[in-house]
Amino acid sequence: MKTISTPAAPAAIGPYSQAKVVGDLLFTAGQIPLNPETMEMVTGPIEAQTERVLQNLAAVLREAGSAWDKVIKTTVFLTDLTDFAAFNAVYEKVLAGAKPARSTVQVAALPRGAKVEIELIAQL
Repeated sequence: MKTISTPAAPAAIGPYSQAKVVGDLLFTAGQIPLNPETMEMVTGPIEAQTERVLQNLAAVLREAGSAWDKVIKTTVFLTDLTDFAAFNAVYEKVLAGAKPARSTVQVAALPRGAKVEIELIAQL
């Protein structure tokens, strides 16, 4: 097992790793819309928060030697499912044709008041 860590994604805000590699699989921690340089939350609409989360995940994918087209599954947590269409538009644009399996659930709250959190599993 190998730990993945990159300064291009937010440092863990608790006792966990950005990601772990087991065999040829990458398992990421959930990413919220933190700017990795300032560790401040990206506030504003779901679109801005989603873009930041996906940028953070892309950085972890790159560090591990993977990419969006190797993502097997994502799990998406939204605090308001009425944001789903706007979230989905950004997600589809950023993933550029990659269509991993996905679960999306509404949750009561996310760390630091985030509107979205995403975790993923990918091949290396």
